[in-house]
Order: sequence, then structure tokens, then C-alpha cells
Amino acid sequence: MDVLKNRIMDSASVERCVTRMAHEINERCGGAENVVIIGIKRRGLCLARMIADRLGAITGGPVPCGELDVGPFRDDRPSSSPDGKAAASLPFSVEGRTVIITDDVLYTGRTVRAAIGAVFSMGRPAAIRLAVLVDRGHRELPFRADFVGKNIPTSRSETVRVLFPEFDGDLGVELYGERS
Repeated sequence: MDVLKNRIMDSASVERCVTRMAHEINERCGGAENVVIIGIKRRGLCLARMIADRLGAITGGPVPCGELDVGPFRDDRPSSSPDGKAAASLPFSVEGRTVIITDDVLYTGRTVRAAIGAVFSMGRPAAIRLAVLVDRGHRELPFRADFVGKNIPTSRSETVRVLFPEFDGDLGVELYGERS
């Protein structure tokens, strides 16, 4: 059983990272007029909503935000969708837009690969960017995030857990490892 080794980020640290990421998205995308944010179900959606709220506050208007279940596009797990299609709740089109895919932790890159496939199944965006709260390394596929809250070097035996109030009653990032 894994034990808590360290609380890496508290709620104030997470809030600062999300605000910084929203400013970076605004700067690099030239505003939010053509930007949509898609959170990978479950915890990526929490991050997507936080970024969309901050970005909207910066730009003075709402930023479209949606949810994506990448299960049917994973190459390392059985599909959770009987028809093999992405389960998405998108109140907008991705066609010709800059899509910001969000996830809580970037690790092997397999979830990102699946998310990109899912987005392209819904249309052709102008660009796809990746925003993650934590990049922990150990990539199996050649992906890197465009917007990163914090880089946390880890060993493969460690686990990074991002806490969100919706699921955990708390906001923060914790590092778990094997009992010594």
C-alpha cells in the first residue's frame, strides 16, 4: 500500500499555477476569442473549468469548456464505449478553433494520444495545445505539455495524486510512494 510521502502543492499553490497558466494561454493564443478548453474526464475537467474561469476573467468573456472521455481511444485499456466513439459533452464545435486539452497529470503520454484522436474524430481544429497541472516525466510517447503548472520529478514507483474539491473535498497535489 502506498503512503503519503509529501504534500507538494497546497490549494494556494494550485490556484497560483492555474492563474499563471491562464495568463500564458491568453498570451500565446492571442486572447481567448478562438479558444475552447476540453477537460479529460474526470480530473482534467476540474482543471479545465478552473482555467476557463480564470481565462474568462482575464479576457472579459466566457471561454467554452467541455468534457471528453478518451476511453474508446486508449490503446492500453479495453474500450468503455460499446460503439468505440468518444463520449464528449461539448457545447461547441472544435472546427477551426484552438483546442486546449487539459489533464491533471502528464505521465506516459497515452491519455494525451487518446485525447488527440478523440478531438480529431469530432472535427479539425486549427491547433491543439496541452495544459497539465503536473508533469511528472517518464514519457512512453513523444508528447510535451504547452502549459505546465509544475514539473515534479518522480520515480516510476511513486504516484502523484491531484486533489480537487469535487472529488476529494480539498485542492492540492500529493506524492505517494511505497511503505519503507
